[in-house]
Amino acid sequence: MNWSKGGPGGKRGFGFGGFSLSGGKKEEPHVNQKAHNSFGASGSAGGYGKNQQLPAFYKIGTKRANFDEENAYFEDDEDESSAADLPYIPAENSPTRQQFQSSGGGGGGGGSDSEDDPLDAFMAEVENQAAKDMKKLEEKEKEKKLVKFLCSVQEAYFRYMAENPTAGLTQEEEEENVDYDSDGNPIAPTTKKIILPLPPIDHSEIDYPPFEKNFYIEHEELNSLTGTQVVELRQKLNLRVSGAAPPKPCTSFAHFNFDEQLMNQIRKSEYTKPTPIQCQGVPIALSGRDMIGIAKTGSGKTAAFIWPMLVHIMDQKELEQGDGPIAVIVCPTRELCQQIHTECKRFGKVYGLRSVAVYGGGSMWEQAKALQEGAEIVVCTPGRLIDHVKKKATSLQRVTYLVFDEADRMFDMGFEYQVRSIASHIRPDRQTLLFSATFRKKIEKLARDILIDPIRVVQGDIGEANEDVTQLVEVLPNGTDKWVWLTRRLVEFTSSGSVLIFVTKKANCDELATNLQQEGYSLGLLHGDMDQSERNKVISDFKKKSLPVLVATDVAARGLDIPSIRTVVNYDVARDIDTHTHRIGRTGRAGEKGVAYTLLTHKDTTFAGDLVRNLEGANQSVSKDLLDLAMQNSWFRKSRFKGGKGKKLNIGGGGLGYRERPGLGSESSVSFCLTSDYLTCLHLKHADIHKNSGKEKCFHAYDVISFV
Repeated sequence: MNWSKGGPGGKRGFGFGGFSLSGGKKEEPHVNQKAHNSFGASGSAGGYGKNQQLPAFYKIGTKRANFDEENAYFEDDEDESSAADLPYIPAENSPTRQQFQSSGGGGGGGGSDSEDDPLDAFMAEVENQAAKDMKKLEEKEKEKKLVKFLCSVQEAYFRYMAENPTAGLTQEEEEENVDYDSDGNPIAPTTKKIILPLPPIDHSEIDYPPFEKNFYIEHEELNSLTGTQVVELRQKLNLRVSGAAPPKPCTSFAHFNFDEQLMNQIRKSEYTKPTPIQCQGVPIALSGRDMIGIAKTGSGKTAAFIWPMLVHIMDQKELEQGDGPIAVIVCPTRELCQQIHTECKRFGKVYGLRSVAVYGGGSMWEQAKALQEGAEIVVCTPGRLIDHVKKKATSLQRVTYLVFDEADRMFDMGFEYQVRSIASHIRPDRQTLLFSATFRKKIEKLARDILIDPIRVVQGDIGEANEDVTQLVEVLPNGTDKWVWLTRRLVEFTSSGSVLIFVTKKANCDELATNLQQEGYSLGLLHGDMDQSERNKVISDFKKKSLPVLVATDVAARGLDIPSIRTVVNYDVARDIDTHTHRIGRTGRAGEKGVAYTLLTHKDTTFAGDLVRNLEGANQSVSKDLLDLAMQNSWFRKSRFKGGKGKKLNIGGGGLGYRERPGLGSESSVSFCLTSDYLTCLHLKHADIHKNSGKEKCFHAYDVISFV
């Protein structure tokens, strides 16, 4: 078929340059052959119109072929990129390229297939950090919840303790809160202490077995004494006795009629003769009478109630399983409790008697175990004994011998209700003895409520210092001079024996001890903040002389019996004259001599007046400096001008009771009551042979002074 006018030998084409169809049967490129043949079959030489449409149709076919080719090109490119999976290579001289090469990704322009992508690494790091932050946040939330829980628990605890201030405390632990003030000194509380007493008991419903308490047989040498001789003997012993028919005082251990076992132990304890309080107190106790014993410190009053107690116990049947003690000794402090317990063991071992010490600070379990095993003697502080009775560790049903030592101190410290509770739980027909170094009038009235027809024995003046102790007073300008004075004299003091230094406050105690240790002194420290084991160790070392010096607050002033103490230094003055008396009584024990130094400054005018009266009552010299200091006090100066001083105003009271009080009569009437005529009258009156009405009036005058 001929498409163009080129003639039989010309080229065929669509009439535009650059594109021609080859002759023969050669297939036309990019043209669908079937479609071309169909158009060619229907076409003719005169059919130009159809030849005009062929280029347009052909153009459409060509465009479609070109569009497909372009799509095929892009599809081939995508196939090649996906199949190649080439590694990432940064551009030349770029910072990323340098980092890539330094990390080992270079070398030949390629990296390992296992190399992590930096973006993936960064995202992984972000995810790890986010996980860590989330974990910290969870921990903080848990911590907040825990803190909130603990705060609620703590708040509930404080609320409960505010509503129940004594929760978790035993009676003795509550007692110790009163025992020592904020400065470590035993004083009376400012408010009344709530004490849980033992439950009431009806003694009429209990069938108590009878017991014997009068074992005293008067020695024939005493039986032969006349009334005048008895009066003279009491004057010589400086004894004042009141009460119905008191026994005569003894002058020898033979008069006590103790058996040989006890006498051997007394001799081993280096007793040579009885002390004045023992001369009168032991016969009274052996007689089964109730007694109030008042004696100066170091007078041997502890033995005065221990020896008759042993006789009392040995007369009763042995303890059975579950029985409580036969004798109970109650004292205010742990130190005194331990001291008395030691004496009970020393003398009780000759009869095989057992003693148990029950006090605060010790193990409740161990004490209860010892009580349940059985002990004839219990030495205790009041609160701890009540605890054990409530817990049924012991019983007071077999108690027939009751002693309150340092009774005034127990009442002063607020233990009156505990004392009364203990006394009310013991059979009414018991024998009760109260001993103390001081005994004020109001305390004496309270004590008489638990005694029956007592005999009152006073050895020396109430509150009087021990005459075996030489008292020396130093008046210094200020507190700094006290330190200079002490450091200059301490070596001299330690060369003669142990030294006990008293201060008022715990803070001062620590400070003074630290300063002395820095000066090279070996010493012990004793105050109310120390626990019981520490205090026991310090006292033990001081007794063994391992520690030559002991610095202490007044917690050590009562009941501390260490014969090796030769010097007492009152570095700070005592709170009152009674406490001062007990301080200096730590030396000069059992007839030994001692020296007590008291350091005063110009601010101690009030105490200086009390000290002058005390020294004059004990026949001690008063220096001019001390007297001048005391005269700066107005009440002392007024009383001095009235002529009242010394022993004459000390009758019937102790310590601060030296001042003249209305209602006691004139000075002459008091002096009259101390004459031998009065003492003879007193003895004759009790013997029911008095006939002189004037002497009878004299008795009533003294009766007012002694008992009001």
